[in-house]
Amino acid sequence: MAVWIGVNRRARVCYGFDDISLVPGNITINPEDVDISTEISGIKLKIPVLAAAMDGVCDTKFAVEMGKLGGIGVLNLMGIYTRYEDPYGVIEKIISSPHQESTALIQSVYREPVKEKLVAQRVEEIKKGNVICAVSCIPQYAERFLGICQEAGVDIFVVQSTVTTAKHISSSYKALDFAPFCKTAKVPIIAGNCVTFDVAMELMETGISGLLVGIGPGAACTTREVLGIGIPQVTATADCASARDTYSKKTGRYVPIITDGGMVTSGDICKAFASGADAVMIGSAFVKAVESPGKGYHWGMATSDENLPRGTRIKVGVSCTLKEILLGPAKVDDGSQNLMGALKLSMGSLGVRNIKEMQMVEIAISSSFKTEGKIYQSILRASTGKNKK
Repeated sequence: MAVWIGVNRRARVCYGFDDISLVPGNITINPEDVDISTEISGIKLKIPVLAAAMDGVCDTKFAVEMGKLGGIGVLNLMGIYTRYEDPYGVIEKIISSPHQESTALIQSVYREPVKEKLVAQRVEEIKKGNVICAVSCIPQYAERFLGICQEAGVDIFVVQSTVTTAKHISSSYKALDFAPFCKTAKVPIIAGNCVTFDVAMELMETGISGLLVGIGPGAACTTREVLGIGIPQVTATADCASARDTYSKKTGRYVPIITDGGMVTSGDICKAFASGADAVMIGSAFVKAVESPGKGYHWGMATSDENLPRGTRIKVGVSCTLKEILLGPAKVDDGSQNLMGALKLSMGSLGVRNIKEMQMVEIAISSSFKTEGKIYQSILRASTGKNKK
């Protein structure tokens, strides 16, 4: 749907998580009988969650813990873990710096070159934990790092940038050609990030095994403020999921959609799956875990850009263990803990048995969904300062 915003100028109407609600069906199901597993190119996950490839979220130890709980932790190959033998002293500098100095400090920290020896070493450290190992890098380094990671035992390779397309033009460096890259790779290739039907289709046609959806919705990302680009996650997920289904009918090959960013509560995660996601990638929610290397601090992947930073350092604090965040029991009532328990309960209440059925539930446009009848909760939040930054 489009509306006129001026003479001869139309704009699409798009929706985010706060704009919709999920409509219960004709039956309900015991949450214990609901299946939340998902699959990416033959790799089955007990829980449909990936931890974001951000230095404050996922190090090798966090990736192992995430894997043992049934998900995947993605390690950023462009981060401090492949630049420094001892990255934790660097993290301490980042989280202890004054806020007004943090961006400049992060820029200086990330000027240290990535070391191929550390790339292989970090993959090996994750594999020693007997879990699925996934790593991420930008397109310019993908060909350089893929062979190293495959030799070290990586299971999934993610090629990620602010905006990813199948066609990239550059006069200063060789652009990655996804088709031959995917053809020669011995492991599944996940690409991102993308938000439109056409680009999703073109990327799937190159042979990728998964697609990350989302531009700018992350808590530590300022792409929308700096560049003014992006589409709200509900619409972006639905559009890319439509491309997935169209491509699957055409070729018989199913390319999972992974909604990346913008999910603040367990309810948002439920809405992501209802919008068409096969899995979700989460960052800020996991920084609250005691196992998180950021110790409650989180900074965007593009914060270190020397010319135009598109991220900020935020403090979310540490609240509980990763297991409690994912599987409970929840100690708070704000939807930040027992995320998978909430997903199961939501699916049971909606009358769906698995993720595929969750993708088909009825969705309502409901701007008053979070405020209807919530006056006393609003008063409580105001009095306790929960809404204050």
